[in-house]
Amino acid sequence: MQFAPGARRLAAYALVAALPFAFVPFGLAVVVLAPAAVLWFHRDPDRATPDSGVVAPADGTVSVIREEDDWLRVGVYMSAADVHVNRAPNGGFLEHVTHTPGAHKPAFSKDSDRNERVTFQFGDHEVVLVAGAFARRIHPHLEPGQVVARGDRIGHISFGSRADVKLPPTYEKADVLVSEGDTVRAGETVIVEKS
Repeated sequence: MQFAPGARRLAAYALVAALPFAFVPFGLAVVVLAPAAVLWFHRDPDRATPDSGVVAPADGTVSVIREEDDWLRVGVYMSAADVHVNRAPNGGFLEHVTHTPGAHKPAFSKDSDRNERVTFQFGDHEVVLVAGAFARRIHPHLEPGQVVARGDRIGHISFGSRADVKLPPTYEKADVLVSEGDTVRAGETVIVEKS
């Protein structure tokens, strides 16, 4: 099984933190389960990316579909049970990667618009990874100047949050193939098909 970069280091920290529990009843379970949970959370399965369409940037539930300043935004909320490796919804040349400090409100709330985020700007679309209340670490895997294919890994968020795709005015709500509440898989589920 593959894991997101840095997962083994985080699992080692969990193991060290759990070691004091080894000497209490059922403590060995904590020693084993803590690092195993960290590795499971950072799992990175291969995906079969379709040849066309805009694919989901994250595993999770579609939490928002709306037009903002002529751009179409589709947001995917990642629960603790979802894979947290994020993928490129479309191919393109990565122009900028921008980190914006901010709050750490729950990712599913309206207040999360002020949360810490990392924005990947591809010219014709953007991907915004938003930190949540528990998730405090966004890990971009790319640098500006790279060419990315649809479905490529672009980063991960340790311990959850939200990933938004922002598409230009050439896309409309009528092009969206998913609805709020739908479950999607990063790099596989086509969320928008241009008509």
